[in-house]
Amino acid sequence: MDHPLAIRPTQSASDISREDWVEMRLIHTFMRYAQPALHSALVLIVCMAAILYQHVDSLTLGIWASAATAVTFVRYRIIRIYQRSLVGVSGPPLRAFMARYTWTWPMSAVVWGASMFVHFLKAPVYDQFLGMIVLVGMAGFAVGTFSSWLPCFKGYVNGLGFSSMTVLVSQLLLEGGIPSTFNTYGMVVLVMIYWIVILISGQRFHEVQRANLELQFDNSELIRSLTEKSRAALEAVEIKNRFIASAAHDLRQPVHALDLYAGWLAAEPEFVTQIAPKIVRSTKAVNDLFNSLFDLAGLESNPLRVHLQDVDLSGLVQDLEAQYAPFARERGLRLRVRPAAGRIRSDPVLLQRLVGNLLSNALRNTHRGGVLLAVRNRRGVPRIEIWDTGVGIAKEHQQAIFQEFYRIPLQGTEEGFGLGLAIVARLSEALGHPVGLASRSGRGSVFWVELREPG
Repeated sequence: MDHPLAIRPTQSASDISREDWVEMRLIHTFMRYAQPALHSALVLIVCMAAILYQHVDSLTLGIWASAATAVTFVRYRIIRIYQRSLVGVSGPPLRAFMARYTWTWPMSAVVWGASMFVHFLKAPVYDQFLGMIVLVGMAGFAVGTFSSWLPCFKGYVNGLGFSSMTVLVSQLLLEGGIPSTFNTYGMVVLVMIYWIVILISGQRFHEVQRANLELQFDNSELIRSLTEKSRAALEAVEIKNRFIASAAHDLRQPVHALDLYAGWLAAEPEFVTQIAPKIVRSTKAVNDLFNSLFDLAGLESNPLRVHLQDVDLSGLVQDLEAQYAPFARERGLRLRVRPAAGRIRSDPVLLQRLVGNLLSNALRNTHRGGVLLAVRNRRGVPRIEIWDTGVGIAKEHQQAIFQEFYRIPLQGTEEGFGLGLAIVARLSEALGHPVGLASRSGRGSVFWVELREPG
């Protein structure tokens, strides 16, 4: 059964904040070194019990050894919970886990410091010396092992210091006044000095570790940022190359046709009535392409200036109907509108341009039937919808159609240059009005513009 704090995701530096990532790495380092320290603690318990067994009270030694072993296995259990459930986790779950179990480190230190009750002034001097060396070594070892996580480090060192000082002060009280020698007073002073030195050393070692991790995080973020910028630059070059290649391809055909018609007219001027309309159509195609290119280039190079004001939705729909009804009649299509009363906060010029591009796209790709322009309310948000009975758009093309020069490879979609929807995408982003679509190949399409209030 998993621990109640168990959360398993692995997070990289790019997924979490700098402070959370540094904290996670410090705790991971702390846990990694804590387990070998427990192995050493078990060995020391056995060694001290074997050394002191014949020189001190057996019951006192047994109680201490049992307490030290119990708290060691409790810490083993905590490390196991961390390894099973919290490696790679950051933020509140990790902080809650550490706050819940930090007390076990000072408790362990208190038990080890209490070993002085067993041997101090009770065992032979050599055995007392070995016991003191063990405590001094454990305090020094904590600087490199536990200083990654300051609450546990300080709790551990303070636990050792308080318990050791308790033993020494108790001995002073038992001796009653100033003893015949100053050995005990000297030990009190040495313990206090060593205690302070260990705390300062651990604090500085922690600061070095934290600074190194912060630098590592910053370097990682810098590398990631440079990688993203390099990728964006490569993508921009690729888009530019595709843009130029597509523009050249689309421009070549009408220009080539103009050249042929001009040569034909020069050779046979009597056919001017048949050739002139063809020249006009080719010229119009070139002009339309350049207009689209200039529109797109203007959107790319200059940030759009959005002038927000109240827009009358009914008036917007009527203006679009007046503008595109002749184009619909020319193509033999029926353009129907369903205006609705209401006002929305937007830029009237850019919004009309956005919807106009969608309406023009629907009319160009519809060959029979008609197009419906309607204003409807969906879940409290007004939106403009453009329905058509055209060729439809298969699912695999529905994202790509908003790219420059992308045209669906189907019969009936040859008109235009594939720039109208690219312009729509940029206008949508500038205005904060999301554009969506639903379509099935051969069954027509519906595009909509959600008229959310700009944030």
